[in-house]
Amino acid sequence: MTDFLLLLAAFLAVLLALAWPLGALMARVASRPANDSAGGIGARVERGLLRLAGPAATQEQGWKAYAIALIAFNAVGALFVYLLQRVQASLPLNPEGMANVSPDSSFNTAISFVANTNWQGYSGEQTMSILTQMLGLACQNFFSAATGIAVVFALIRGFAARSSASIGNFWVDVTRSTLYVLLPLSIVLAVFLSAQGVVQNFSSHVDAKLLEPVTYSVPGTDGAPATEARAETQTIPMGPVASQEAIKMLGTNGGGYFNANSAHPFENPNALTNFAQMIAIFLIPAALCFAFGRMVGDIRQGWAVLATMTLLFVVACLAAYAAEQQANPLLTPLGVDAAASQFQSGGNMEGKETRFGIAASSLFAVVTTAASCGAVNAMHDSFMPLGGMVPMVLMQFGEVIFGGVGSGLYGMLVFAILAVFIAGLMIGRTPEYLGKKIQAYEMKMAALVILVTPCLVLLGTALAVTSSSGTVGVANPGAHGFSEILYAVTSAANNNGSAFAGLSANTPFYNSLLGLAMWFGRFAVIVPVLAIAGSLASRQRLPVTSGTLPTHGPMFIGMLAAVVVLVGVLNYVPALALGPVVEHLQLFGE
Repeated sequence: MTDFLLLLAAFLAVLLALAWPLGALMARVASRPANDSAGGIGARVERGLLRLAGPAATQEQGWKAYAIALIAFNAVGALFVYLLQRVQASLPLNPEGMANVSPDSSFNTAISFVANTNWQGYSGEQTMSILTQMLGLACQNFFSAATGIAVVFALIRGFAARSSASIGNFWVDVTRSTLYVLLPLSIVLAVFLSAQGVVQNFSSHVDAKLLEPVTYSVPGTDGAPATEARAETQTIPMGPVASQEAIKMLGTNGGGYFNANSAHPFENPNALTNFAQMIAIFLIPAALCFAFGRMVGDIRQGWAVLATMTLLFVVACLAAYAAEQQANPLLTPLGVDAAASQFQSGGNMEGKETRFGIAASSLFAVVTTAASCGAVNAMHDSFMPLGGMVPMVLMQFGEVIFGGVGSGLYGMLVFAILAVFIAGLMIGRTPEYLGKKIQAYEMKMAALVILVTPCLVLLGTALAVTSSSGTVGVANPGAHGFSEILYAVTSAANNNGSAFAGLSANTPFYNSLLGLAMWFGRFAVIVPVLAIAGSLASRQRLPVTSGTLPTHGPMFIGMLAAVVVLVGVLNYVPALALGPVVEHLQLFGE
C-alpha cells in the first residue's frame, strides 16, 4: 500500500505542476477574439486555414450555428474514415497488404474515432494499413479531442459572457485547439516516447530469429490427425506508433496501434513511459479546470471543480488497488503465493504485465476510465470482480472525473448546475452559478445530458442480453458474461473505448449497436450542452450578494461530489448487482 500511495502522490504532484501553466495557455487560446490577428508561425498557419474556409469561419456563432458546424464536421470525418477503410487495399503505405475492412467494422470504427471513443473490435496490426492508421485514425484523434475542447470553451463563454448572442466560432476553436495545444504537446510526447523505445517507422514487419525455437501443434483437416510444426522466427509488426501513441493519450482517445494497446512493449516499454502516459491522459482535462477559473474571473471555481474530481478519483484508486491486491481464492488451494513482497507484486497478477505490477496497473485502469481514454496496460477482464467494477462505475459516472478532453469538464459543469439547483430548492432561493440564474430551460437540457447515457447503456445491455446475436459472443457464462456486455455498452455510450475483452464484439450486431451508442452518447450530450451555453450567454451576470451560494468552498465540493455519485451511478445499481457484485459473492462465498 505504501508504494501505491507514493506512486499516487507523485502522479498528482506532477499532474498539478504541469496542468497549471497549460491551463493559463488554454485560457489565452480560448479568450482571443475569432478575428484576432496575433503574430507568430502558428497564427500565420491559423489565418491561412481559416482563409481557405471562407468568411464564415471567423464570424461569431450562436449555439445552433455552432452545433450545426460541429455535427457537420464530425459527420464528414466519419464518412472519410469509413471510406478509407473500405478501399485501403488499393491505397499506398500498405506494406502488409491489408485487405479492405468489412462494412460493419468500418462503420463502427469510423464512429468510434470521430466520437473520441476509439473502441476497437479488431486487431490493429492485423487489420489497418499504415495509411489508415495515420490519415484516418490518428487524424481523428486530433479532431475529436479538439471538438471536445471547443465545446467546453463554448460553455465557459456562456458563463463568462455578459448578455451575448455568441458562444464563439467552432472552426476557430477547433483550429486553435489543434495548433496551439494538441499538436505541440503531441510532438513533445512523441519524441520522448520514441527515445524510450516506442516504434516509429514506415517499415513492414520484421522476422526476428527466436533464441529458443517453439514447437506447436497444427490441427488436422477433414479428420486428419494433428501435426507438429516448429517456429524459428517471430513476426514483429512495425509502424508509426509513437506519433499515434502521443495523441492517443493527450486526446484521451485510447485506440492502440497494436491489439494489446499500452500493454504492448512497443507502445509502452517501461515504468517511465507508463507514468508519462498516465500524466498525458489527465493533463488537458486538469488544465481545463484552471482555464475555466481564469475565463470566468475566479480561479477558485476551477480549483473547486478540480478538487471534486480529485476526491472521487483518489477514492476510486484506493478501491481498485485494494481489490487487485487481494488474492484470488480459487488459486489459494493450489499453493499459489499471492503475498506482496520485495520480490513480487502479489495479489491478482492475472492479465497484468510484470514490468508494471499491481500498483501501476491499478492506477492506469482508474486513470483511463476516469478519463474517457480507454487505453489499457492490463486486461480489465482479468481484474477481480470489484476491481473490474471500479472502471465500470467510473465510466457510468458519465466520464466527469477528469473525463475526456473537454467532455469531462463540461459534464462536471452540468452536474454543478444540478447541484446549485438542488441547493436552491433547499434554501428557497433562485439557483445561481457563476452569476447566472439557472432556470427551467437549463434544467431540462441538464436532464437530457445526464439521462442520455444511462438510457443508452441500460437499453443497449437489455437488447444484447435478450438477443441471441448478443449472447453468442460471450466467452464466459453467468455473472461475468453479463459484466462483459454491460462493460462494453457502458464503454461505448460513455465514449471510453476500453473493454472486458472476453466479449467477441466484432460482429454485425455489436458493431451496429455499439456504433449507434457511441454516436448518440457523444452528440446527444454535446447539443444540449451547447444549448445551455447559448442560454446562459444571453443573460446578464448577477453581482455576488450575501445570499449567493458560495461555489468554491468545501461545502460545495462535498455537495457536488455527492450529486455526481448519487445521480451518476444510481441508475446502474441493479445492473451492477447482477454483474460484478454477484460475481464477487460467488467467488468469495465458495
